[in-house]
Amino acid sequence: MTMQVLAVDDSRTMRDMLRLALTGAGIEAHLAEDGMHGLERLDELPPPDAIITDINMPRMDGFGFIDAVRGRETLRAVPILVLTTESAAELKARARAAGATGWIVKPFDPESLVRALRMVAG
Repeated sequence: MTMQVLAVDDSRTMRDMLRLALTGAGIEAHLAEDGMHGLERLDELPPPDAIITDINMPRMDGFGFIDAVRGRETLRAVPILVLTTESAAELKARARAAGATGWIVKPFDPESLVRALRMVAG
């Protein structure tokens, strides 16, 4: 079965890079441009195997998105990787407290990202 990943990032360039990295590894990529759009995508799709989200986005940031995802019974166990330019310890702690599984700092290495996804999604 193909791994399904939802990637949420407000940068079109980053979404394109994520799509290339994921599809190149045989992972089905679903993309959203901010937290609100990410929640809409989750309404349309079966629960993904993992979610990647940026932190700094318009309309709904990554923290709000993680909170909203964790508030849904069907998505509680879905691993969430934060992919961001931020590396501050207090932001990592806040993301973990919200329910994030891991943290990857941009720019990302496609192989490392795919490895991390396979690890958290089991």
